[in-house]
Amino acid sequence: MEQVKELLFLHQSDEPCYLAALAESFGITVTVINDPSEIPEFANNHQALCLIPQKGMQLDQDGIPIEAHKLINELPIALYQAERNTISESAAILLGVQGLLYSDISMDLIMSSLTKLLKGELWFDRQSLSETVRMLIKSSDRIITFNQPNKHVPLPRNLTSREITIIKLAFNGARNKEIAEKLQISEHTVKAHISSIFRKTNSRNRVELMRWASVNLVKQMA
Repeated sequence: MEQVKELLFLHQSDEPCYLAALAESFGITVTVINDPSEIPEFANNHQALCLIPQKGMQLDQDGIPIEAHKLINELPIALYQAERNTISESAAILLGVQGLLYSDISMDLIMSSLTKLLKGELWFDRQSLSETVRMLIKSSDRIITFNQPNKHVPLPRNLTSREITIIKLAFNGARNKEIAEKLQISEHTVKAHISSIFRKTNSRNRVELMRWASVNLVKQMA
């Protein structure tokens, strides 16, 4: 996902949206909207990430707000004011949600999460990301192998060997900084590789990359 320039908070409570106020105090461009029907029109004119609260919303069987289902194809979505043990992180990831902010996390962690989301990165527990990857692999009834491809076998959509390695590390839950340290390259170079991988696989984020790889990568790299 490309970097976003604004955080759009859906907030239907009479109380102030404290998370929006906190983000704004750190210089982040923020808009608070009370009516969900206004969001698609807003999204057409702004490069925004929409944060939808779990608290106080109508939820599906996985604890995900119904509004998230309605808006997920309109613009990037993240969830906030989430209560632990009431939501399936894997279901949220598979839906395409970009991140999940629990109501009990510290201010430092809140700002870290918002910063990552603004950069277009996912914000989920690493264990949840790993479990979701395993679910995707199992659902395809295949085993993904990441051995270096034979030189006679064309790489999927012209992916380079370095990009294949980065996909492997990302699938294991490594973040950009950890990938950079592992490969002894700069974090900026990792981001460039990730952008190239997204472009070549027509993926908007790492979740879509997981789906693409579970279908396409196995056939050409097994």
